[in-house]
Amino acid sequence: MSGASSRLRDWCLLILCNLIWASQFVLAKLVQEQMGPIFATLLPMAIATACLVPLVHRQQRRAGRAPAIGAADILRFAVIGVFGQVVAQLGITWGVGLAPASNAALLSLTLPIATAVIAYLLLGERMTPVRWISFALAVAGVLQCSGIDWNDLRFASGGVVAGNLLIMSGVLGSAFYNVYGKKLLDRYTPLEVLLYSYYAVLVCLVPLTLYLEPGSFHSVMSFGPKVWLGIALLAGLQYFLSMILFLTVLTRLDAAQAGLSNYLIPVFGVMIAAGVLGERLTARMAIGGLVVLGSTLLVTVYEEHYVPRMRAAAAARR
Repeated sequence: MSGASSRLRDWCLLILCNLIWASQFVLAKLVQEQMGPIFATLLPMAIATACLVPLVHRQQRRAGRAPAIGAADILRFAVIGVFGQVVAQLGITWGVGLAPASNAALLSLTLPIATAVIAYLLLGERMTPVRWISFALAVAGVLQCSGIDWNDLRFASGGVVAGNLLIMSGVLGSAFYNVYGKKLLDRYTPLEVLLYSYYAVLVCLVPLTLYLEPGSFHSVMSFGPKVWLGIALLAGLQYFLSMILFLTVLTRLDAAQAGLSNYLIPVFGVMIAAGVLGERLTARMAIGGLVVLGSTLLVTVYEEHYVPRMRAAAAARR
């Protein structure tokens, strides 16, 4: 396959991944018609974990090794599983139960900003003035999506605000997972990191479900076809296939290049929410989404491309 054909194939796979990720917001809302948010997160992730186990074992057999997991790494997988995966997936699932799914699509634009801030806090990466400005703009965009009445500082709906805060916690969880995962990828393959973090998710969510949603396991047989379809799509596409495809593409493309495709998530997410749930994109949400997009472009386009060129040009003139 030629270089151009290979690049086209990789970008087609990235588009598919972003379409799958965008559908999570609507699917999570649909499955909660017959279950609580905790079980709606646990069940598809448990199915995805069962699918990952034979895949990882086959990978390890082919490599002729299975890494020994020490106590320190068990703790790291617990941290990345709970504060990364659990917060990310439960936050999104719970959040879309309270706020419009299109809100989640727009708020997902804050992921690059959140990643930059967490990398600064955990890894000591440089937090430039441009990044601080971008972070402030992202917060302003989130508040605008929440529907604030600026005349008397009232929120349009307390439920929407709580939903947006949960969605934002999900975005922060994803950012934490991406940053903290760098420490584990030095010793484990991406699929191993994914599987072992899913183990931590199950250890956390199973007792939480039994305590807060005790009737969930008994109500499984009463789920309707639409809910089962949503669970199957979440497990097979969101938590399994999309992650495998994305990790495969990352072996051939730079992470920065692949990350630019994430701008498709809000586009797909709003379209899916409108088509499936009949949600309407309000002027407030559109303005908030544009503010968040602008904040993200400051980091990914202006800072990463134009600032180095401006510095190089200034150095050449000296």
